[in-house]
Amino acid sequence: MLDTGERGSGEPNVSKAFTRESDEETDSEEFAEEEEKAKNLGRQYITPSGYKRMGDELDQLWRVERPKVTREVEAAAALGDRSENAEYIYGKRRLRQIDSRLRFLKKRLEHVTVVTASPDQADKVFFGASVTVEDEDGASFTYRLVGADEIDTAKRWISLDSPIGRALLGKTMGAVVTVQRPKGEVELTIRAIAYE
Repeated sequence: MLDTGERGSGEPNVSKAFTRESDEETDSEEFAEEEEKAKNLGRQYITPSGYKRMGDELDQLWRVERPKVTREVEAAAALGDRSENAEYIYGKRRLRQIDSRLRFLKKRLEHVTVVTASPDQADKVFFGASVTVEDEDGASFTYRLVGADEIDTAKRWISLDSPIGRALLGKTMGAVVTVQRPKGEVELTIRAIAYE
């Protein structure tokens, strides 16, 4: 299944309210950095749950967080001298961070391809699979092959392009793969394959 990432109306049209020239320069530098990150990632794959998480974050930032911080900045600005007003300065900085993240998420959601597992691939390791492997010492681990936007080493969600991801890709139950690690090679036997 291919999802182009189109979102309905109510798209963030990020405003530059409450900016001074120096803020605009910083803002444009942050925007250039975020745009460069998005370009470097190029077209990437993402699971449906990963796409939803990114969309939910974008909606939360746009509909809840940004309006709240904007109100706080307006209230702080009304207090007078902005140059020594910590709430105003912090609020402006937070608005720039939110706007930068909004631009990044919007661009990423436009350039990811949502991949859903099909029933006929359930016996092979493909994108989105949770794979339980056993090493030479009998210890077992479960890895999930995900895109760059979903990597979480604490959960063992690894990139499809990682050494383990590349070794497992396309393999079936019971297959033995060799993975080169900094400590040396390890052989992993696939014990289970599952998809969401």
